[in-house]
Amino acid sequence: MTSSSDRSPAVDVLSTRTYEIRTYGCQMNVHDSERLAGLLEDAGYVRAPEGSDGDADVVVFNTCAVRENADNKLYGNLGHLAPKKASRPGMQIAVGGCLAQKDRDTIVKRAPWVDVVFGTHNIGKLPVLLERARVQEEAQVEIAESLEAFPSTLPTRRESAYAAWVSISVGCNNTCTFCIVPALRGKEKDRRPGDILAEIEALVAEGVSEITLLGQNVNAYGSDIGDREAFSKLLRACGKIDGLERVRFTSPHPRDFTDDVIAAMAETPNVMPQLHMPLQSGSDPILKAMRRSYRQERFLGIIEKVCAAIPHAAISTDIIVGFPGETEEDFQQTLHVVREARFAQAFTFQYSKRPGTPAAEMDGQIPKKVVQERYERLVALQEEISWEENKKQVGRTLELMVAEGEGRKDDTTHRLSGRAPDNRLVHFTKPDQEVRPGDVVTVEVTYAAPHHLLAEGPVLDVRRTRAGDAWEKRTAEKASKPAGVLLGLPKVGVPEPLPAVSGGCAVD
Repeated sequence: MTSSSDRSPAVDVLSTRTYEIRTYGCQMNVHDSERLAGLLEDAGYVRAPEGSDGDADVVVFNTCAVRENADNKLYGNLGHLAPKKASRPGMQIAVGGCLAQKDRDTIVKRAPWVDVVFGTHNIGKLPVLLERARVQEEAQVEIAESLEAFPSTLPTRRESAYAAWVSISVGCNNTCTFCIVPALRGKEKDRRPGDILAEIEALVAEGVSEITLLGQNVNAYGSDIGDREAFSKLLRACGKIDGLERVRFTSPHPRDFTDDVIAAMAETPNVMPQLHMPLQSGSDPILKAMRRSYRQERFLGIIEKVCAAIPHAAISTDIIVGFPGETEEDFQQTLHVVREARFAQAFTFQYSKRPGTPAAEMDGQIPKKVVQERYERLVALQEEISWEENKKQVGRTLELMVAEGEGRKDDTTHRLSGRAPDNRLVHFTKPDQEVRPGDVVTVEVTYAAPHHLLAEGPVLDVRRTRAGDAWEKRTAEKASKPAGVLLGLPKVGVPEPLPAVSGGCAVD
């Protein structure tokens, strides 16, 4: 029998209580925060107004543990909230995510004003833990050691009306020496294909026209269910869903990137010509030290096959500079791969110790000054290549899905912004007719910068879509809410297939 403390909070008790979620880390955390928002709203909470800065009744930190100073950042933010909590009886603070999974009881010891600590495997317990902390007037720490239920079964309050994350697996079976994800997220657990496709079909019925398949090692999908070609089959199945215009995925691992996946990408029209393929290093000795199960030749071979099958594909990557033991020759090998692969974009990171990882204890830690100098050389090279590759887009006619909030200067330049099929960001002249996020426009590229394109001429065509209708409906619903009651997740950006923040734990 369920005790009173295990029941979800009653809606009438919490009908006026507000929440705020602060999200750190990778796409998986962003998607988890959508679920946390859904859980809280399902329990009767409402989102605090934008810019409330800790004035909500419940503040939730969804943390990341992959950076060396992650804990310092968390405790600094918790310290900032301590006086607010002391002056506001009934305010609650919850800490979840990877750092909570790692530090457990330490959080309450260092910040005794925290009410709830929950882990990556039991995010569904947040409303119950908040209520239990309120009734018992003591901190609740509950960290599950393994996944209790696949998170996609939980209520979700999605940020975007037209684009959505769809998680196909959680956890990771790799043992990369710089990464702590397997220890915090556990071994890979795959969803059943039918459940994934049912979620996608439901999203499309609501107006979503772009989905991003999400997993810590997304193309290893199938290892848990015993089908090595499960991921390519899933991509092809997505191609049969009527109304689904764009399919993306992140992040794959070169080890599991097989020819059947390349064929599925090339032969499935709604799978976009874009690939994020983490390199990490171009040096075989460093890749071995990282426990990356591929070498330079294998990586470049994948890139060559993808470009042959999908000529206009844009390929991006992740690179770590200054891994322990990296020599100048090792670094030169990384630069060689960058020149050969000609990435459209690279997310470059200076190596920093991740507590609890083998690399943090390795000999040969590189001095900060050396790492910085190499990093600057890498960034300069990649900037040059990104610009050259973008210049090749000038004169092309592209279909863009109109985006919301991606052009920071759109209001002053009288432009709108959208994503090309290969995920390049394009700013275009605002047409006379109404264009909504989720609609599709056709433009001709007239100018290239390293990180975006411009279409300065008139829009060639506007196609109103069901996704645009969904955005318009959601906007109207928000406008009809009473002042100060805005539902949804704090703004963290529309789902993209590329890492949105540096060092996220989906970086594979």
